[in-house]
Amino acid sequence: MKAQTVDVRSSTGRILCCTVFKPGGKKLLGKGHIISDEDVKVLESEGLDHIWVTQLEEGEIGEDEAVCSVSAEVGCGCYEVKLAAGGRANMIATEPCCVLVDDDLLKQVNCTSSVVIATVMNYSHAVPGQRIATVKSAPFAVGKPCIDGLLDMLRERGPIMQARPIRNASVGVLYTDPGNGDRARQMFEGIMRQRLERFGAVPAFSMSCTEEQGAVARALSHLVRSRPSVVLVASTTAPSGPEDAVGRGITQMGAQLERFMAPVEPGNLLLLAYHDDVPILAAPGCFRSAKSNVVDLVLPPMLARYRVSTWEVACLGHGGLLA
Repeated sequence: MKAQTVDVRSSTGRILCCTVFKPGGKKLLGKGHIISDEDVKVLESEGLDHIWVTQLEEGEIGEDEAVCSVSAEVGCGCYEVKLAAGGRANMIATEPCCVLVDDDLLKQVNCTSSVVIATVMNYSHAVPGQRIATVKSAPFAVGKPCIDGLLDMLRERGPIMQARPIRNASVGVLYTDPGNGDRARQMFEGIMRQRLERFGAVPAFSMSCTEEQGAVARALSHLVRSRPSVVLVASTTAPSGPEDAVGRGITQMGAQLERFMAPVEPGNLLLLAYHDDVPILAAPGCFRSAKSNVVDLVLPPMLARYRVSTWEVACLGHGGLLA
């Protein structure tokens, strides 16, 4: 790609290298614009004789074509791609969703010098109309071999991003207390609703029980029968781990323990289990306040019915200091 100054009358089809402004300061044509015959007339009417332009050379493609090609392979799910000014393509959520990001692949793609990609954080909750990622090209043009290599990588190892829709999300809640489960309900119910409303969810099913192994097991068995997106256990006490009443009750009702403890503050004492594909999440202390904690990090993927693994909980440590 070579930049040069040419006569306005011979600039049709070339790429504008810098923004052209009217004498009063209003933008006339933007940088990267491909000049048309009509543009030539406008430029001449503004008294311009020469203009700084460039032209694609063999083996190059324009910035808009580059970002459109890459954005078509970046992700999947409920979003649309919108071309923006300056060699950008934005990915816009089309419905409530959880955004999942392959951080390792994203880093490798961003090591290239031709195209870079920015996304929201992994596990982010997004609403319709929200930008969740953007692809930006080097100015004006990039080498076609570079783009072809990048596309091959994305097709082989991608996608980088999933916009996983949150549809018909339902939440089961179990309130537990050593003496009276209704005490826990009275303490936490308002905060629970406030937290779930952030993600467009409401507690569809709720129960309360004493914090005793058999009672917890029976209550959880009832809740999972409705096949909710997730079951949250809101306890008034901080458990010592899988061996406390809640942990033993989870095991007794047939769930498999996935993870105890998370590298997140607040929320270190997270206990995660699965009954078939229904997650059961206990996070003592996290339901006393509406401030951000580990529940807010893992709830969006669970509402999108994504199975959060032990490894993924372990990866929350980077950025896990929330307060």
